[in-house]
Amino acid sequence: MTIPIKKIILRKINMRLKNPFTTSFGSMQDKEFYIIEATDTEGNRGFGESVAFTSPWYTEETVKKNLHMIEDFLITILRENEINHPDEVTKLFRPIKRNNMAKAAVEGAVWDLYAKRQNISLAKALGGVKPTIDVGISIGIQPTLKDLLYTIESHMQAGYKRIKMKIKPGQDVDMLREVRKQFPDTPIMADANSAYDLKDIEHLKQLDDLHLMMIEQPLAHDDIVDHAKLQAMMETLICLDESIQSFEDARKAIELGSCKVINIKIGRVGGLTEAKRIHDYCRKHDVAVWCGGMLEAGVGRAHNIALTTLPQFILPGDTAGSSLYWEKDIIQPEVVVENGVIQVPDKPGIGYELDEEALEAFTVEKKVFDF
Repeated sequence: MTIPIKKIILRKINMRLKNPFTTSFGSMQDKEFYIIEATDTEGNRGFGESVAFTSPWYTEETVKKNLHMIEDFLITILRENEINHPDEVTKLFRPIKRNNMAKAAVEGAVWDLYAKRQNISLAKALGGVKPTIDVGISIGIQPTLKDLLYTIESHMQAGYKRIKMKIKPGQDVDMLREVRKQFPDTPIMADANSAYDLKDIEHLKQLDDLHLMMIEQPLAHDDIVDHAKLQAMMETLICLDESIQSFEDARKAIELGSCKVINIKIGRVGGLTEAKRIHDYCRKHDVAVWCGGMLEAGVGRAHNIALTTLPQFILPGDTAGSSLYWEKDIIQPEVVVENGVIQVPDKPGIGYELDEEALEAFTVEKKVFDF
């Protein structure tokens, strides 16, 4: 059955995080992004969210580049083609090289619209099986060790299932030792955001004594080969994030032994369809996966929840509650975490309603594209 898109509304949103978020490549507090709304001839509304940052520090994509790709290429492709299922969108977008976050934002809106037209949840449309998902928390680099320990303690009391800490040279092994001393039984992982290279092998091997869940993306953002060398010399499991831009990247990384875990981010891999393919391959090869976060607002957070209901997401993800990041989110109800668990909504589509008042208040630019 054709998905009859009538128009697409593109909103540029500007929201301020409650607190600055600091990683090895910088700090941010103001988040610019796009909300894509696809409506059909029957009044159904599907929503997607872009996750690129203002600066190209995570991948080469930026908010401005997303606008260019969506406005000048991706919407045109949708206008010119009949779509029967969201999986077809990935194939239609294939002639456009990379720009995965722009593609994922548009594809996400089509997936939500499709699920609503089928009167099923997005989780069910994707083949999800879990009524609840476990979540952890991602903690940016803190000003002092005291601040870090306090932050971890507060999140553990809130029931989060694991702690992810950002690290970088000079704020890594000694800091993690102190954390492990204070929290001997807490599931802890370290996220390096590509802050190291192979000359740091002996330094990184010290992490093996700390019994971490994993170290995420220690080496270059586009590397698979050197990570295989590092994994062969470390007991700590390596998780790849930035290196996995596609199904083919995942396949090659697993074949080379570059990692034991993969972080699947919808925006980074180009959408839900590609994320599902990676999930299925990892399940076949017994590689654990989890869903990472990109400081999403409510729409992106809802997409992450739906994806995480797939069976191979066996590790807690980064989809924390809305109130941890925002004074007010753009969905109703907001995403709520209780004892480290999110109840997966069973309403059609993403399962959350848009807070129209908040959406309007945070919108700084709006464009309408009729089909």
